[in-house]
Amino acid sequence: MAGFKTLDDLGEVKGKRVLVRVDLNVPVADGKVTDATRIERVAPTILELSGKGAKVVLLAHFGRPKEGPEAKYSLQQIAAATAEVLGRPVGFAADCIGDSASAAIAAMQDGDILLAENTRFHKGEEKNEGEFTKALAANGDIFVNDAFSAAHRAHASTEGLARLLPAHAGRTMQAELEALEKGLGNPVRPVVAIVGGAKVSSKIDLLMNLVKKVDALVIGGGMANTFLAARGTDVGKSLCEHDLAQTAKQIMIEAAGAGCAIILPSDAVVAREFKADAPNEVVGIEAVPADAMILDVGPKTVETINQWIDRATTLVWNGPLGAFEISPFDRATVAAARHAAARTKDGKLVSVAGGGDTVAALNHAGVADDFTYVSTAGGAFLEWMEGKALPGVEVLKK
Repeated sequence: MAGFKTLDDLGEVKGKRVLVRVDLNVPVADGKVTDATRIERVAPTILELSGKGAKVVLLAHFGRPKEGPEAKYSLQQIAAATAEVLGRPVGFAADCIGDSASAAIAAMQDGDILLAENTRFHKGEEKNEGEFTKALAANGDIFVNDAFSAAHRAHASTEGLARLLPAHAGRTMQAELEALEKGLGNPVRPVVAIVGGAKVSSKIDLLMNLVKKVDALVIGGGMANTFLAARGTDVGKSLCEHDLAQTAKQIMIEAAGAGCAIILPSDAVVAREFKADAPNEVVGIEAVPADAMILDVGPKTVETINQWIDRATTLVWNGPLGAFEISPFDRATVAAARHAAARTKDGKLVSVAGGGDTVAALNHAGVADDFTYVSTAGGAFLEWMEGKALPGVEVLKK
């Protein structure tokens, strides 16, 4: 892959100690992993290195421990699930540095896999402290970063190690970077972005960056209400950040200057209460009742969005169009997601989506596997969409 060293550039790894930064920050209940998606994502890198005879040492964080080691944040409870996904034994080291780590690594055979304890049990991790980074590096010959989701943090195990050891992107990192390049880095035009979610305040940088890079920006969710209100539309009791009207106007001015079309709802599904299957009706956007709230975009708006998806060659999606968690206010998100998925399957669209709610919405629509790429990276995906440099990625550049 241009610009980054990948596993293809590694050469002989048999007998080498390879430190692999992975994201194992998975949900756990009663000591059991309840969703192994993140483990499944990094399995190809781990198995490829192990298959080539490398001694694979997994480095990861888990949760946000404040005062050093805490049992509830121990990665030991993730080891069994990791072994299950890999179909291979996974050893465990009681620390990621020091005697217990070096002894466990020294006992490894070629092809063995070892999970080291939570890097965040040491304050030097998040501070990217030199001495801690050196202690980590002492246990490896090569560094492979396969945790794009942690790449927006300049921590010892995400950025510091790449300065001390030969550094390569793992297969998941590589796939993510290649997908993002297709999405916004060097996309095939026309490019359409769909941005939804509750608040404009959390996505100002994102919107400001996108209007300079895409041909059309569809705004949905609660944040659309702020733009509608800024335009003088009465949105009744809908979620709306009236204090950000000026910001919304500025984004629309920037879009006009950049030749980016802003697509706002022309109709809406409104209800008097926010609950599943609440009595609701479809109204024109200029006719929202004063005592009602907008909980989804309406069918005419969905038609418009689908027409823009039809014109697009590249689609970038972050955030749902309505309150998709409760029926029937999931209809617009599901309809647009299925339309985008069908275009992708027909080979007419490159579709890149990411962000927690977005992944949940695409899973809800049953189309997550049909998009070109769905990022589970959360914060890192958002910062990339905002046009920010990610420390854990920058340091991997050739």
